[in-house]
Amino acid sequence: MIDVTQQINAVRRQVGKRVLEAGEARIVTVSQTYETDVDDLWDACTDPERISRWFLPVSGDLRLHGHYQLQGNAGGRIERCDPPVGFSATWEYGGNVSWIEVRLTPVSGGGTRFELEHTAHVDDEQWARFGPGAVGIGWDMGLMGLAAHLSSGQAVTPREGAAWAASDQGRRFMSLSSRQWGDASIAAGTDGAEARAAADRVTAAYTATP
Repeated sequence: MIDVTQQINAVRRQVGKRVLEAGEARIVTVSQTYETDVDDLWDACTDPERISRWFLPVSGDLRLHGHYQLQGNAGGRIERCDPPVGFSATWEYGGNVSWIEVRLTPVSGGGTRFELEHTAHVDDEQWARFGPGAVGIGWDMGLMGLAAHLSSGQAVTPREGAAWAASDQGRRFMSLSSRQWGDASIAAGTDGAEARAAADRVTAAYTATP
């Protein structure tokens, strides 16, 4: 069982901006160091069978220029593949296209740092309303799933994951994640009151009882 507070504190979160051809984009970055070597972490992040144990079932052609589809979630095209240190892909969901980049870096003294950067064009009104936690909480849950997989190898089905998210522990995890994303937003220059209000709204959206 993952310790919620320990997992929240193990993740580094950053918020930023980048100018692309289509205009300004928002960036959220999450990173965590895992006690495994870079080859094992690469395998956990790219082998379809292992991905399904900690994230979501995935189908498609998981090779350079291939297309992937996560069950009930995003799909896209693999744009760069540099084993065992990183890959990038489009992230296509709900008619919108954004981009993810994963970087794996061996750490001096042991372990490997996993870093994921998600870049997206976000409507200013939507960003002001929900802030980075709208996508950041989901990535926090992904990193937690990866931590559990690497420590135990145990698989978690989408149904089990959904049940955990609806539990008291799951809601606490999402609330703490949202608070941390509010802090990251403030560190990036967002007004404190505005960042806290956005974090409160996204917490309510994630933890609402169906």
